[in-house]
Amino acid sequence: MYGTRVVVLGAGIVGCACARELALAGLEVTVVDRGAAASATTAHGEGNVLVSDKGPGPELELAQLSRRLWPQVLTAVAERLAHAARAVEWEPKGGIVVATTDAGARELTRFAAGQRTAGVHTEVLDADALADAEPYVTREHTAALHYPEDAQVQPAAAAAALLADALAAGAVLRTDCEVLAAVTRGGRITGVRTSSGLLEADWFVNAAGPWSGELSTRLGAPVDIRPRRGDVLVTTPLPPTVFHKVYDADYVGAVGSSAGDLQTSAVVESTRGGSVLVGSSRRRVGFDDRLRPEVLSAIAVKALRLFPTLAGVPVMRAYGGFRPYVPDHLPIIGADPRLTGLWHVGGHEGAGIGLSVGSARLLRELMLDQPTAMDPAPFRVDRPAVLGGGAGTVVEEAV
Repeated sequence: MYGTRVVVLGAGIVGCACARELALAGLEVTVVDRGAAASATTAHGEGNVLVSDKGPGPELELAQLSRRLWPQVLTAVAERLAHAARAVEWEPKGGIVVATTDAGARELTRFAAGQRTAGVHTEVLDADALADAEPYVTREHTAALHYPEDAQVQPAAAAAALLADALAAGAVLRTDCEVLAAVTRGGRITGVRTSSGLLEADWFVNAAGPWSGELSTRLGAPVDIRPRRGDVLVTTPLPPTVFHKVYDADYVGAVGSSAGDLQTSAVVESTRGGSVLVGSSRRRVGFDDRLRPEVLSAIAVKALRLFPTLAGVPVMRAYGGFRPYVPDHLPIIGADPRLTGLWHVGGHEGAGIGLSVGSARLLRELMLDQPTAMDPAPFRVDRPAVLGGGAGTVVEEAV
């Protein structure tokens, strides 16, 4: 496939991971972003690499693949770009899920039992074990589980490391370059018109995160990826207070919900700088990027139930971002059935950081017709949740 030209549309962590896989495979890769690399959704994430929040099924399989790949990828990056790999701040610190009601305990126990059948390692924590692991978490709990496979990265630095490795392998980055339309010939995409001129290639990868739906419409092959807003509070640096990623059992239900109204659950974790990240919220408000005090207040209330000792701790800032949401809660990875040469990798919602390297590996295997690490069929583009609602017409533009 040497000499094959690929344009990756989007320089968030998913696009950067795809660019790296394809550049290392010997393809001529150009990465395009309308802004700066890793400056939008990726820069507003928490850096989660999780298996704990996913039940048995294809997304969990993709998470497990990605969890195996992350250390391998970072080791390979470190061999070429040691400083970039160190900046990723890979931390396999594990996660702890805490239930605070009897109903929550029953659901958490049921959920974990299903995960174990799929190969997820879970450990039940009694009151003493939980106190040893997290001295400041609430003692008013009804169940707690430890997930030792959960990990965390610094998301923008992780994307930068993947991109740097792609560039070292010959990829080219073009920023401040907005895609306006596709150029097609005979049912194949041959180029994209951008704010900086025409870009031609053999393949194009739509990896624009929450903007993938809008971009796919511009390209004439729409997919149903929508933005879903999330917000995070950041405390001032503290002495060691939170030692794992800790969240309440309601979080799994919020992740899997399709509701458009506000949902909150407590998600609390520390950074290497000492600040504590406090989330999380989910709401569908389009691309409205305003911070809402009532949303931040609801997040804080939930977090204080989990960590009462955070009461009175100053919050130095809050930020929010948009997650790429698909109605059936599964990513899209594969070729567009309507427009030859167009591929999609997106719809990871809040799991894009963790799932990025596995998704990129699967994309490379599909593009190069190689054996795949897992069954890609559940992520195909032509499923009803992706092409439903009339999103099925390709508009051909003359060259």
